Amino acid sequence: MTETRSTCPYCGVGCGVIIESRGNQITDVRGDPDHPANFGRLCTKGSSLHLTASADITAQARLLYPMQRSQRGAPPQRTDWLSALDLAASRFAGIIQQHGPDAVGFYISGQLLTEDYYVFNKLAKGLIGSNNIDSNSRLCMSSAVAGYKQSLGMDAPPACYDDVNRTSTLFITGSNTAYAHPILFRRIEDARRANPALKIVVVDPRRTDTADMADLFLQIQPGTDVMLHHGMLHLMLWEGWTDGAYMAAHTSGFEALKTGVRDCTPEVVARTCGISPEALLQATRLFAGITDHGQVRTPTLSLYCQGLNQSSSGTAKNTSLINLHLATGQIGKPGAGPFSLTGQPNAMGGREVGGMANLLGGHRDLSKEVDRAEIAALWGVPSVPKHPGKTAVEMFQAAADGEIKALWIACTNPAQSMPNQTLVRRALERAELVVVQEAYAGTATCAYADLLLPASTWGEKEGTVTNSERRISRVRAAVAPAGESRHDWQIATDFAQRLESLLNRQRKPANAALSTLFPYTNPESIWLEHRESTRGRDLDISGMNYTLLEQSPQQWPMAEGQTHGRARLYEDGVFPTADGKARFISVAYQTVAEPRSARYPFSLTTGRLRDQWHGMSRTGTLGRLFGHVSEPCVQLHPQDMLQRQLKDGDLVHLTSARGSVLVPAQASREVGLNQAFMAMHWGEEFLSGQSAQGERLAGVNALTSGVFCPDARQPEFKHTAVKILKAEMPWHLLAMAWLPDSQAIAARTALQSLMAQFDFATCVPFASAANSRQGDRSGVLFRAARHDAPAHDLLEQIERLLQLQGPDALRYSDHKRGQHRVARLIETETQTVLEGFMLAGDTSAQSWITTLLKESLPAHSYGRALLIPGATPPVPVVSRGQQVCACFNVTDLAIAEHLATSSAAPGQRLASLQASLKCGTNCGSCLPQLQRMIAK
Repeated sequence: MTETRSTCPYCGVGCGVIIESRGNQITDVRGDPDHPANFGRLCTKGSSLHLTASADITAQARLLYPMQRSQRGAPPQRTDWLSALDLAASRFAGIIQQHGPDAVGFYISGQLLTEDYYVFNKLAKGLIGSNNIDSNSRLCMSSAVAGYKQSLGMDAPPACYDDVNRTSTLFITGSNTAYAHPILFRRIEDARRANPALKIVVVDPRRTDTADMADLFLQIQPGTDVMLHHGMLHLMLWEGWTDGAYMAAHTSGFEALKTGVRDCTPEVVARTCGISPEALLQATRLFAGITDHGQVRTPTLSLYCQGLNQSSSGTAKNTSLINLHLATGQIGKPGAGPFSLTGQPNAMGGREVGGMANLLGGHRDLSKEVDRAEIAALWGVPSVPKHPGKTAVEMFQAAADGEIKALWIACTNPAQSMPNQTLVRRALERAELVVVQEAYAGTATCAYADLLLPASTWGEKEGTVTNSERRISRVRAAVAPAGESRHDWQIATDFAQRLESLLNRQRKPANAALSTLFPYTNPESIWLEHRESTRGRDLDISGMNYTLLEQSPQQWPMAEGQTHGRARLYEDGVFPTADGKARFISVAYQTVAEPRSARYPFSLTTGRLRDQWHGMSRTGTLGRLFGHVSEPCVQLHPQDMLQRQLKDGDLVHLTSARGSVLVPAQASREVGLNQAFMAMHWGEEFLSGQSAQGERLAGVNALTSGVFCPDARQPEFKHTAVKILKAEMPWHLLAMAWLPDSQAIAARTALQSLMAQFDFATCVPFASAANSRQGDRSGVLFRAARHDAPAHDLLEQIERLLQLQGPDALRYSDHKRGQHRVARLIETETQTVLEGFMLAGDTSAQSWITTLLKESLPAHSYGRALLIPGATPPVPVVSRGQQVCACFNVTDLAIAEHLATSSAAPGQRLASLQASLKCGTNCGSCLPQLQRMIAK
């Protein structure tokens, strides 16, 4: 067995992992106890990484060879790397020569490594001469970037994770940290245990697991954050809670802001935000660090994420929060500061190299001639274009309009993750050439590619990433790339060298002995060039090298000659602005871009699930990660459900001005009245169907708006005005089956191609009750609904794919009434179990039959009763309950039973649960839910 230290590829916490491998197969993963981001802890996603790298999943889900389509819509055919890269280079060169450099665009990803990012950025801006390169980080972090730059002078989070342990008030806003950054949330829980006096304020339109641990929860109306922040500043001024000395010495622009918040009285703020004036006063006092016991100001740390960023006022939300820190001197001190939590594993690294349409490497400004000249000299090119390129939404709009002719998409899935999918898909269809560089073959975007280039992924890659606290970690390969896949930097370099020759550009590499701008032979050679671009800058990493990073991750800045990086910035009160002072930014509160109306009376917000990641190209391969939330749904307040005569599981039309989806409704007190929540992960790969116009439904982002913040160009995912109508679908289908591990994903892929033949369809994996270290049994669930029964041959296709045909299958069919049922029973050494079933037409028996299947309960007592219509089983079926702990498959019923019989004191009930059932003892992702169950 070999052990390899690396970094988790999921969120921006940047957890260290130790990968175990045998030969060329990853066999296990555990947290790195020496990594300062996680100290050995991993969340459910991180602790399941080795399972996503299994041989069965790799063979079925990965893109393993270069593929080419002869025409749009045709199946891709295998080709070789030489032919694929030659074709890509010749097509790009032709388009550039005919239409100019801005006729091409690159859309890349915060999941790329820094070295990958660097090559792509140099390729677009240095070789081609276009700033049309943007990242999916535009969808998550660009408002934070713009906010830091406007207020503090540079895009640099000033705080660190250790500040969680040193703060007195934690102000969490626009972030469900418990789900989005689970390991940081574990540190928050630790800090609360170590310091019971720690106060936690949570601001969110939803009552999330994060909100459940708050001392004060402000359930504001969607999009009212700026008004809240202005109201808090108004109160600080009124009560005399600002730090006048700090403001005078270290800030500018306060007088304009003071005028701007004059009318944001507690009454106006309470009415606008939907909170009480008393709660506003309490939050303000806590943020200002004012105690009842003296005049010493206590530190406040704010943590924020997509709730502030994904907004048409995203930059204003960021700067208005930073205003509160500056007004109270809550920055540059232990336990204090505005701390933006990065969404993706290397969104920070992408920002460092300038891998976005309006950035340059080393935090340089694209609009400054001296900054452009420095990068041009480093690269050995005459110049870098000065006009900002197309950002994400603008790039796809330009492609839809025919302005951009070729798109290169790397390590991201815009046909799932971008807002306004109608526009995105029109862009992908109209582009003359679409190149998709991807590790997984089943993403929605792959269906639009003319050329598919297989990329390596976690466990196979080498390079670096930077986490939320500016800490650079090494990513290391434990095994060789699968199939013929290549590293992202290699693909970009090989393509760039070919394009360089075809364009015949007269370039002078920085090293005169080299004949190419792209002489890279390994990731380190790229990183060293990137390192030079930071010398003397605010993010100077000239004191680092790969050898040092092999020993331990390092925080920037760390200039040459220094032995360690800086944990906190601006401790001296000097900021990277022209006068050395931070700036107060005065921007008036504006409502959401698309307010609720009589036609669209609900506010839809999107967000994360606990155990899933983005478009689920990786996490969606594991049934175990669907144990917590098994299928798509839209959550509504119970009162809204009652008013619309909806019950859990009823299908609804969820419709915005751009599109519609059919999805089951679910009552939830997490959301407010006239609000709705749907997870961001549900794209057409898992939730689809057919529209009234005969088009395939595109998942949740068929609804969301491309309206973006004017400063950051970040779309407003967090608010969409929608209407919700009950769907009358007389005919329903549910089919589930256990399948061999080597065939389950292939079957699901084939089933996904049938989804558009129904008005509503969902196709997801599920797993057995197995210990996390032994893997899971693989199952596939297919659920659908239509206005009328489909042709029988469609049902036979589904049967065949789920292996429900054969001598061990019981069958009943009534074509006239649209009723069809199949149950496959198999004999084991000890019992008869249900291996798979289909209910078509009448699905009322689904609850008990599903339990019988998923929990592998004895089925010999049921026999032909499995084919009889009706919701009541002939013999009661007792479920083990809904999964709470994914690591040890502990259910809510098991937890409730233990709590009901436990003699432990209230303060010891969690420890009793952990000792008895082990839940909450591994990754800890279920701890908030356990605490909630204990409290109830």
